[in-house]
Amino acid sequence: MRQNPERRAALLDAAIEVLARKGSRGLTLRAVDAEAGVPTGTASNYFADRARLLVQILHRTRERLIPGPPDPAGPPAGEALLGQLLERVRRERSLRIALLELRLEGIRRPELRAELAAFQEAELEADAARHREAGLPGDRQGALLLHLAMLGLIVDDLTAPALLEPYPVEGLIEAMVERLLPERPAH
Repeated sequence: MRQNPERRAALLDAAIEVLARKGSRGLTLRAVDAEAGVPTGTASNYFADRARLLVQILHRTRERLIPGPPDPAGPPAGEALLGQLLERVRRERSLRIALLELRLEGIRRPELRAELAAFQEAELEADAARHREAGLPGDRQGALLLHLAMLGLIVDDLTAPALLEPYPVEGLIEAMVERLLPERPAH
């Protein structure tokens, strides 16, 4: 296997685009080569087979999902934090669609399912940490419920945006925070 990290990252980014645009069935090593604009056979020098490519795509999405450096003013609170998340998802649309494709592919591939479970656990833990850092009210279960609600909103925003058109997304996010993370009364 080749070890040029920049080329590997470029091939994985191309694979993410192919997966998002053509779905799992359209993801071939040849399609990755074409998307990356490299000679046919290049991807096969980096990825032994399609199964390993899928796992590496998952790891690359994790790298790309890690937020940038923290804001010196501190994390935004509540709705602002979730609004920023949604805007980032909209900017990284292909990345999130590719992740949805990987989740579906994980249903059929046990080796990918295990990787996905670890990925999803890490994503949940990162969300819970951002929740604490932002000083949001609520406990771990509230953070989990908010994570799941935002995931549903994100999936609908990506796959059926017309469904959300009658509802201002900012209002939905505000309602999520209010209902899922109620302020605890002081004792």
